[in-house]
Amino acid sequence: MKSHDVINIAVAEASMIVRTGLISVLRHIPDYNIETLEISSMEGLQLCLELHKPDILIVNPMFDGWFNVEETKRIYDAHEMKVISLICTVVDSNMLKDYDESINLFDDIDTLSAKLSGIINVSDEEDTDPNSLSQREKEILGYVVKGLTNKEIAEKLYLSVHTVITHRRNITRKLQVHSAAGLTIYAIVNKLVDISEVKMKL
Repeated sequence: MKSHDVINIAVAEASMIVRTGLISVLRHIPDYNIETLEISSMEGLQLCLELHKPDILIVNPMFDGWFNVEETKRIYDAHEMKVISLICTVVDSNMLKDYDESINLFDDIDTLSAKLSGIINVSDEEDTDPNSLSQREKEILGYVVKGLTNKEIAEKLYLSVHTVITHRRNITRKLQVHSAAGLTIYAIVNKLVDISEVKMKL
């Protein structure tokens, strides 16, 4: 999926105000060609997944009681679909581990755009040379060798910790480098960081 392609986003949320508000914001995000679909019931979501298979599903974790990401992907053979949690109330963060990203009612359009960009960059990796890092991966690697934690990186880039971990796993897989020292050397040689910024011990 590229940013200039049509991105099909389904929004599953029982509240009409929240649902239509989010869809309005999504349609105003620049640089992306977004098609949206509103879903207000579990029956509507099942029909959507059977007929459309959206690229991205934004869903309230409490939708229809409790939304099971893993089971939904398995039942509808939608393993490539990215799932974003729409946080409207207090939710235990451990229950969000299967989501690719999280957004909440306080996110502005820039934050939403950044999170959407992170999701799209993750799926862009399949279209690139498997040995080359995406721009997002280079960013994350730079922060890793500067000594930032996954949580700190997630906050800086408006991503979920889960997405940062996925990126880090992809980085080590692509580079076949599994040590902190090896990643640091790669980042310095490829000018992703200045040696004075490196916080890790070689």
